[in-house]
Amino acid sequence: MTPEEVWAWAGPALVVFGAAAVLSTAAIWALRRSRRSPRARAAAEAERTKAGSALVRLDNAVDELDLEVGLSGALYDGTAPPSLRRARITAQRARDDAFEQFRTVTGHIHPDEVRRVSRLIVTRVDAALGTIEHARREHTDWVSRNVTAGAQLEAARDRATRLRRELGDPEALLTELSARFAPSEWAAAEHATREVVAALAEGDRLLTEAAQHVTDPTRSVLPDLARAERELRRAEVAARTLEENHRLVTDAAMAVGEELETARAALGQAGEVRAKLEPDDAERLGAEMRQIAESLGQWAARAGREPTATVDAVARLRGRLDLAMGDARTAQQRLRGARTALPGSLAAARAAIARAETAVAHAGADARVRLAAAQDELAQARGAADPVAALDAARRALRHAEDASALADYDRLTRD
Repeated sequence: MTPEEVWAWAGPALVVFGAAAVLSTAAIWALRRSRRSPRARAAAEAERTKAGSALVRLDNAVDELDLEVGLSGALYDGTAPPSLRRARITAQRARDDAFEQFRTVTGHIHPDEVRRVSRLIVTRVDAALGTIEHARREHTDWVSRNVTAGAQLEAARDRATRLRRELGDPEALLTELSARFAPSEWAAAEHATREVVAALAEGDRLLTEAAQHVTDPTRSVLPDLARAERELRRAEVAARTLEENHRLVTDAAMAVGEELETARAALGQAGEVRAKLEPDDAERLGAEMRQIAESLGQWAARAGREPTATVDAVARLRGRLDLAMGDARTAQQRLRGARTALPGSLAAARAAIARAETAVAHAGADARVRLAAAQDELAQARGAADPVAALDAARRALRHAEDASALADYDRLTRD
């Protein structure tokens, strides 16, 4: 065949196959683009929101199940079947794993992966909730067959009496704080004290109401007792919050003087570093040092009445100073600075996490995930052998805790 004949035969085929290849490539490109389009991302975000709502339901269910396990142990002295305890372990593991998966589902990954992981979370949550419901039915059936209403009520009253004795007078701690410190320092303690008193009173009321129904064979007192136990548990949680707030404030009051001194010493070391810098760098560092020194002086005047706020502010000022000095310090200077900055940063992170725990109680999944991240970072900071790594972890814990509180506030505002 002549070249002309070959071309006459092959030309149209090449055009057809070339056009098909171009169309195929364009189709694949369009498909991939559509999967990353705003509509696809919106659909993926909807799946993620659904997974977050499911996670919140499971987290709340685990808290309720923990309460029921405690109630079962208090009322039936460990004689109830272990179904609730097994369900709690299973549900806690599923919740923790699902939270870890939820952390990975961000806007930086492909929408298809967001949808896949989100659906997997919903499936795991549904399975865990089913396990909880099955265990509750088993437990309720056992109670109805083995325990009288009178015995349940008597055990619940004993539990309430023991709790009152253990808690003592919650207002004594509040009185101590209010006598020494500014109202902003004990506002959380005041709220917790009111919670303790109100929860104990409501628990007594519910037990009295249960006593009125104890002789009615057609009615179970278990729901009333469960609500009473919920109030007693609320009193315990509030009492722990009160004690933690008292500890944070009094510890800060003892440490604030030393924190201010170490911050001033850090400024002195920064002056030594500044003397070795180029003029422009030295001027920038000097301007930042003057602002930090001025802020330290202002907080020193408030330290006696606002110790936790001062410790928190000093920790942040130390962070500013480290950032301003950058890489100008030697390894030894960084190590020495980290050692002196770590106690204040740990205290600031602890206080921020305590505030976040209260704020996140009724928040969505994102706030809860961020709080869990803060708690993990604080644990790493406490366990790290390297002071520099520990300081970095403590500062990350502080940021995560603040983000958790902000997300919780946003959730509350959008609900309102």
